[in-house]
Amino acid sequence: MARLPGALLLIRAPSHIFARPRFSNHISPSVTLRSSRSMATVHKMAQEGFGTGTNELYDRARPSYQPAAISHIRDAISSPPPLNIVEIGAGTGIFTRALLAQPAFSSSIQSLSAVEPSAGMREVFASSVNDPRVTVSEGTFDATGAPDASVDAIIVAQAFHWCPDYDKAAQEFARVLKPGGVAALIWNLEDRDGAAWVAQLRDRIERHESGTPQFRLNLWRALFSTPSYQSLFQPPEEKTWTYALPGTRDIVVNRALSKSYVAVLPPDEKEKVVQDIDEILRKGEGRKWTDESQGIFEYPYGTLVVILRKK
Repeated sequence: MARLPGALLLIRAPSHIFARPRFSNHISPSVTLRSSRSMATVHKMAQEGFGTGTNELYDRARPSYQPAAISHIRDAISSPPPLNIVEIGAGTGIFTRALLAQPAFSSSIQSLSAVEPSAGMREVFASSVNDPRVTVSEGTFDATGAPDASVDAIIVAQAFHWCPDYDKAAQEFARVLKPGGVAALIWNLEDRDGAAWVAQLRDRIERHESGTPQFRLNLWRALFSTPSYQSLFQPPEEKTWTYALPGTRDIVVNRALSKSYVAVLPPDEKEKVVQDIDEILRKGEGRKWTDESQGIFEYPYGTLVVILRKK
């Protein structure tokens, strides 16, 4: 069985695993922080849940991305290096740092323009990504600020489900991509099929979603039926992985608290969430220990990558 660095287990997931609903910063001098010309609409929950004061926890708590998934994205890019990349919804730089740590990707990059609407996340990004080829600026899915036909690849990690207008996004992706360029959408999500306690955890925290367009709901798949996508892009290509990450009580709790819809809760409701998570972990249904003496167990996860090729 294959094993990835940073993961306890890697297996192939069935193709349907993500196809249905399931319940004081220092700015690095080597990363340029820019302001953009304009801002499009950003979902209110995303503005508040990822606003100032939440970003350090997000960066600390969220998992990185599996090398196999990053290599898959690199292999999907047919343009010869050096590559110009735009990363939309770059957040605090979790995916960017993983990409730069992947030798085949990092050695082929000419420039990486990170686009992020949250000022707090941009500040954490600039302090955590240390590479002179990288810039970070304000922007959104339909307003990247990139010149026409200038980009070999667009990457959106853990963010495209927040897109407010899929047709406009398809137009913007096609505008900035070179002929034959690709866009890659990638998400990590706790795998509720991996253990009963994970299903219970997700059921507990997802009750606070408040109608927001979360990834698991698959609303983002409406992109593929828009007129602009169908006229400008080939059919999407999807690949999934399931694996287990190292988990502890604090990792599980902090990751839950980093969810936008949990981050906005009043303190007493957050405390209730933490208490209920502790009870779920106390029961530990289906939990597999890695080192029980150290409180380390397997945390089942899945990753989906969707490749979109410009015609």
